[in-house]
Amino acid sequence: MDELKLISWNVNGIRAVIKNGFINSINLLNPDILCIQETKANKNQVNLDIEKLGFKYEFWNSAEKKGYSGTAIFSKIKPENVKFGLGIEKYDREGRVITLEFKNFFLVNVYTPNSKRGLERLDFRYKEWDVEFLKFISKLDKIKPVVFCGDLNAAHREIDVKNDKANKTTEKNPGHAGFTDKEREGITKIIKAGFIDSYRFFHPNNEKFTWWSYMFSSRKKNIGWRIDYFFVSKKLKNNLKYAEINDNILGSDHCPVEIWLKF
Repeated sequence: MDELKLISWNVNGIRAVIKNGFINSINLLNPDILCIQETKANKNQVNLDIEKLGFKYEFWNSAEKKGYSGTAIFSKIKPENVKFGLGIEKYDREGRVITLEFKNFFLVNVYTPNSKRGLERLDFRYKEWDVEFLKFISKLDKIKPVVFCGDLNAAHREIDVKNDKANKTTEKNPGHAGFTDKEREGITKIIKAGFIDSYRFFHPNNEKFTWWSYMFSSRKKNIGWRIDYFFVSKKLKNNLKYAEINDNILGSDHCPVEIWLKF
């Protein structure tokens, strides 16, 4: 049986994280496949020799807007096929999705749009992006099992936010971006559609976070949010061997998350 270690990490700027220990961190983690979000760069702007990290293949999907968004996947295994975006032009300009097809599964790397302060992009996310992304992964799941990972820019449950009461939607408060009822509903719909939140599968009651604000010494105080995920099709339930949050790895305001699969 083959055992695969997959890592997902919002690096909040690939050029910045390279200066902050990225190479050492990835060598320490030693994934077979690495998915990163918020690259904020094109491949030709980045001085990175992936072979020194043990990878043979790299796939970049950069935003049209410079220094914004973007995703990439580095892999030791050659995929059978590669697809960039959702196939919808107005969404795909921001470089938010890469899909690799392997023998046993599809791997989708996603950087979900942030609802932004004032929730100015919440309706776009709730009525358009979340709907189309769920259609996309559900369609793939009919062909072969799906693993998808990335920064979903939303915490699902109260345990996933340190100060959940101050951030949730109430009659008097529309809620904080990343923890509104609509954003949380989007994740609930993913689960109802047949996808497993891998970390919660192994750690149903652990309070552990993947993102911390740079303000107020939030990381030092562990005042964080769990907004980075690995989801897998229910068909892969027996192949899912482990899931973890590597909150000891620094270099970004997010930390890497990981799963182990065995085939």
